[in-house]
Amino acid sequence: MTSNFEPTQTGSNDYESNYPDTVDLKKPSGPDTSRPIITQQPKAREDFQMSYAFEWDTPDNGWYGSFINGLGSCFGALGTIPCCFCFPNPYKDVDQGHVGLITKFGQLYKAVDPGLVKVNPLSEKLHHSNVMLKTMQIPTLSCYTKDNVSITLSSVLYYQVVEPHTAFFTVYDIEDSLRERTQTTLRQVLGARNLQDAIERREEIAQSIEEIIAEPAANWGVKVESLLIKDFSLPSGVSNSLSMAAEAKRIGESKIIQARAEVESAKLMRKAADVLASKAAMQIRYLDAMQKMAESSNAKVIFMPSQSAIERTAQFTGGGDPPATESGPDDSQHLSRIISLQEAT
Repeated sequence: MTSNFEPTQTGSNDYESNYPDTVDLKKPSGPDTSRPIITQQPKAREDFQMSYAFEWDTPDNGWYGSFINGLGSCFGALGTIPCCFCFPNPYKDVDQGHVGLITKFGQLYKAVDPGLVKVNPLSEKLHHSNVMLKTMQIPTLSCYTKDNVSITLSSVLYYQVVEPHTAFFTVYDIEDSLRERTQTTLRQVLGARNLQDAIERREEIAQSIEEIIAEPAANWGVKVESLLIKDFSLPSGVSNSLSMAAEAKRIGESKIIQARAEVESAKLMRKAADVLASKAAMQIRYLDAMQKMAESSNAKVIFMPSQSAIERTAQFTGGGDPPATESGPDDSQHLSRIISLQEAT
């Protein structure tokens, strides 16, 4: 729907290109002229509510209908006189957000938009239909899932009347009809799903319910905007079981993570042991031990092992076969003592 008025814009072309058409720009006068003064314009009246004005053909009601209609016109004319309370005033008001439905001798005759409306006090009657967006609280509902678990939930329905004449004259109580339809659909949809599915897919369930009730609501002149499930509660026993299952799952996942960490740690320790058991590592450790002993001020006697003894010790420490015994006095004892230290007392 387009607006009946165009926004006025003042200022340079640079200002106009940087702001939308709904903004009124005024170039300021003064020392600081680099920033414009912005005034937000309100929406047009037609943007708040679409027009439902329409007039239907009415059959001829005969001479009696014409007589009553003419008499009502006379009474209405007299009712417009100030301080004349003997006759009804024919002018009625229709509030914004409502549509006026005028019936003539009980038949729908005209639909009028908000404003001042003239009604024949004897032959016509004005009815008000609310076309604003409404919120309807669905009472707390208890139903069973596919796996026979009782659940309790509450929801809210947003709807709007888009055909006032259909909603007013077709359905006796539109709110009660929508409420009952929503509750029945909730039971049907939740009864076809198991508990786990109902817990994990609440938005999908709400959307499917909305699609189901949208078709009959459209036949009633109502548009369903959305359906939201507010509260979803379970029996205490079922809640405890689900909590225990979730806790067991978390414990199992933590054990798996810990086991993987231990495996990785064992692999790293094995690699470190292989590196430390090499010939170069043994020599570095040997020289480091010599340096630490040399730093002490006490007198020492150090027996230096041969290079072949160090290599055989490294091979034996790394997991290889025991070193072969060579000829020589006390060679096995010499290999077992790499460094012998005697400190003077």
